[in-house]
Order: sequence, then C-alpha cells, then structure tokens
Amino acid sequence: MTPPDRWLDFPFRFDGRGLTADTSWDDHVRDLIRQVLLTSPGERVMRPDWGGGVLQLVFAGNSPELAASTQFIVQSSLQSALGDLIAVEGVEVVSEDATLTVVVRYVNRRSRNREVLAVPAPVVDA
Repeated sequence: MTPPDRWLDFPFRFDGRGLTADTSWDDHVRDLIRQVLLTSPGERVMRPDWGGGVLQLVFAGNSPELAASTQFIVQSSLQSALGDLIAVEGVEVVSEDATLTVVVRYVNRRSRNREVLAVPAPVVDA
C-alpha cells in the first residue's frame, strides 16, 4: 500500500473551497516537528512523554544555560517522537533578546530532502 500524497494540514482549518485543508508530505513533517516542539510533556493523555515543551520556557528567563538544556531536550524529543520520519542532523538554540529560536536541521526520510526549520519561542528575561 502506498502512502497518500496529501495530508491534513496543521493547525486544522478549511481551505478556500470549504473543505478540510491538506498539505504535502514535506509540509506535514514540518507541522509534526512544530507539534513536538510546542507540546508540553504530559499534555497528551496516552503519550505522557511526548513533546519538547518549548512553550514552557516562556517564564524560564533567557540565558545560555537555558539554550543548552533546550537543545538537549529538543533533540531527544524529536528523535523519540519522529525518529522513523526524520533523521535529526542537528539542533541549534539561539538565545536573542526576548526570543529563543530553535533551529532544527534534519533529513526527511521519505522524500530524502534536507530541511532547516526555525521555531521561535518568546521568553521573559529574569
């Protein structure tokens, strides 16, 4: 059985025709990475360890130590949750002003495309 060419878009929405919006495989994988990063561990009932918890950092205070620990957590979360879909080549966490940006470099295992995705998360300086 071949996998479908179109996937549900995230966040869920309707397209201009009033139908459920869909997206390509590569965009679907980017959506999944964002979901992993922005979901807090314990938020999903049947998968309590799923998620990177980046949104929990809003009140953590911006620092190089926060960036280093976030890098470790994000890389392990992505490998655990999406290891069958992507090969994580690297995670960089950039701490700048009131924003912590998580940059994920990965290879999409199905399409073999090398991708870079940057996900910003606001933080409050302590």
